[in-house]
Amino acid sequence: MNKGSPDAGVERFPLHFRFQHILLIVSVTLLVLTAIPLWCSRYPFSGWPAGVISFFGGLETVRAVHRWAGFLLIFAFAYHILYVLIHPAGRRDFLLMLPAKKDFADLYHNISYFAGKSGTPPRFGRFAYFEKFDYWAMFWGCIIMIGTGVIMLYPQEVAAFLPQPWTTRVFGVARETHYHEAILAALALFIWHVYNVHFKPGRFPGSMVWWHGKIIREEQEKEHPLEREELLSVSRKK
Repeated sequence: MNKGSPDAGVERFPLHFRFQHILLIVSVTLLVLTAIPLWCSRYPFSGWPAGVISFFGGLETVRAVHRWAGFLLIFAFAYHILYVLIHPAGRRDFLLMLPAKKDFADLYHNISYFAGKSGTPPRFGRFAYFEKFDYWAMFWGCIIMIGTGVIMLYPQEVAAFLPQPWTTRVFGVARETHYHEAILAALALFIWHVYNVHFKPGRFPGSMVWWHGKIIREEQEKEHPLEREELLSVSRKK
């Protein structure tokens, strides 16, 4: 059976979650593409970003696309918060995403497995510890990027609420935090997350769960055996 096919699969991610993820993909991709020339233009040795700026139609266009991508990220994050607060599946998954003692045991078990000291890998539930890491990195990253981005986008409005001696320091901290958190987030997403979801052994050339929301039973039994056992137990009780 083709792993990318949703046939004979079970739902892993509902429509609301998949739509939020697509909004996140679009907004973050645009933010990264437009941020690179803006960040690199600060340095005299970075003449190559001029090509990217020309592709978008000029520096002002790059800035406009970056701002609108930022608003899209705000919308996606607000959508997710409402989803967590209102939707039963959102509340369930949020609680399951909270760090637990088992996550640390699974991490140790996994390291032992990779080192050849354990003959079997850890058995994960609905979310493995590295999936929780992805989620919380993005969650707090959104708070930092949105907060610092708003400060940079509306300097006069923000300055009106700050004591005069703090203004320069706050804007300086916001700017540097925004730049460096963006680099960290891009590296985490395009190396760690993309590898785990699409390129690690058994996944290449990529998973389509983010699109159709379904996972085939064999994959669920292999990667989320505890969740599979829980679903079977509930099914038997019915």
